[in-house]
Amino acid sequence: MYDIIILGAGPAGLTAGLYAGRSKLNTLIIEKNIPGGQIATTATVENYPGSMEEATGMGLSDRMYDQAKEYCEFLTTNVIEVNLEGEIKKVYTEDGKTLEAKVIIVSTGADHRKLDVKGEEEFANMGVSYCATCDGPFFMGLDIFVVGGGDSALEEALYLTKFAKSVTIIHRRDQFRASQVVVDKIKANGKVKLVLDSVVHEIKGDKEAKSVVVENVKTGELTELKSDNNDPIGVFIFVGYIPQTKIFEGKLDMNYGYIVTNDDMKTNIEGVFAIGDTREKSVRQMVTAAGDGCIAAVVANRYLEGQAW
Repeated sequence: MYDIIILGAGPAGLTAGLYAGRSKLNTLIIEKNIPGGQIATTATVENYPGSMEEATGMGLSDRMYDQAKEYCEFLTTNVIEVNLEGEIKKVYTEDGKTLEAKVIIVSTGADHRKLDVKGEEEFANMGVSYCATCDGPFFMGLDIFVVGGGDSALEEALYLTKFAKSVTIIHRRDQFRASQVVVDKIKANGKVKLVLDSVVHEIKGDKEAKSVVVENVKTGELTELKSDNNDPIGVFIFVGYIPQTKIFEGKLDMNYGYIVTNDDMKTNIEGVFAIGDTREKSVRQMVTAAGDGCIAAVVANRYLEGQAW
């Protein structure tokens, strides 16, 4: 029996584990992939307090994990079901374990949203990618197309200029949603081209992706974008995320898949908290995720000490 089980080891979950463990609570963190969540696949981290120049997402994730594991137990597996009712919560894993805790902190994060266009699945890992840090070096000297207009898309586009012959950003609007600092860097980079007011219609190729067909949202005109010499291309997609909350449907209050909480990270079920990109919130950043984790762990400790829910 654990005091707290934390589902997910992104920045929110790792911070919650650190604070819970330091409060002498018997804490387990369950993660199906590598610790760090989305940040682990981010090229550089410039907007987290104390991050060093040229700090990588993986490096920062590793340090957070190393710190948390001094105080928490970790388990790598996939959670397939939960029972959140009653004083003792139950977590069921795909390898047949049933784990119990007095408190559950949901930090399952979000996964990359897909375009759902022809060729996207066919050329997955054959030109189509959702992780610049993971796959950027494979496209050394080639043309790369980045889909999206937010901070993530533009920051990853800048990172990809280290490897690519050119980087073309495809965005459905004529203005970017990213911060002005990032937009200015994009406009100042000679390797970057812009295709605005356009969406991806199809990804084409043979054994590898070779071209992207885009549709102008104002005129409906289709244009095929490809390398001048018909080389393989990279298509990196950054169009948002989908919260990983399916197993909590019908159990926790949600809004468009995001778990609804109060300012103390409490959900509608006593003893259950939700933090990070899992919960409904207006700002989704690494620093706010860490703040969520801190709040949940501190409030959970008070709850376990007898404070009313």
